[in-house]
Amino acid sequence: MAQQASGQGWTVEVTDQPLDVAKYTGLVTDPAAGAISSFIGTTRNNFQGKAVLRLEYEAYLPMAVAKLQELCQQLHSKWQITHVVMAHRTGVVEVCEASVVIAVSSPHRKASLEATHWAIDELKATVPIWKKEFFEDGSTWKENEESRRLLQQQLEGQQQQQQQQQQQQQSQQ
Repeated sequence: MAQQASGQGWTVEVTDQPLDVAKYTGLVTDPAAGAISSFIGTTRNNFQGKAVLRLEYEAYLPMAVAKLQELCQQLHSKWQITHVVMAHRTGVVEVCEASVVIAVSSPHRKASLEATHWAIDELKATVPIWKKEFFEDGSTWKENEESRRLLQQQLEGQQQQQQQQQQQQQSQQ
C-alpha cells in the first residue's frame, strides 16, 4: 500500500514497495539547481553487536504523509531549495535495502546539504513511522532517541501549560 502527495517543489511518498532512488533523484533534478544532495537510509546487518536479519516498518499513513508534507514546506521556508522528495518504506525491509530516501536540489550545495541533514533528523523525530528490528535471537520495536526527546519536550510543554492554567485559576479565585 502506498500513499503519495506532491505540490509546488515537493513530493512525499510512504510505500510498501522498494524505494527507487533514481526516480526520486529525477524528481528533484532541475535546470536551476547546481546541487542535488541525498540521504539513503538502508538496513544494516548489525546493531550493537547483534546480527540484524531485517527491519519492519509500520506507519499511520495519513498522518505520516501530512507530517512529511509539513517538513517539505519547512525546508522551503528555511533554505533556498528548488525541490525536495521524502520517501519512506513500510513493511519488511531486508538488509541492504533502502528504508528512507531524501533528495533535495538547490542552486548551491550548502543549502541542499544542510536541508538534507535537517530533514532526516526531523523525519526520525516527528513522523509517525515505527521500526521493528529482527535479530537472530528475537525482535524488538525500536524507539528513536529523537522520538524520545520530542516526547519529553511535549510532556514538559503540557506540564507547563497545566501549571499556568492552575495559577490563572487560583488568581481568579
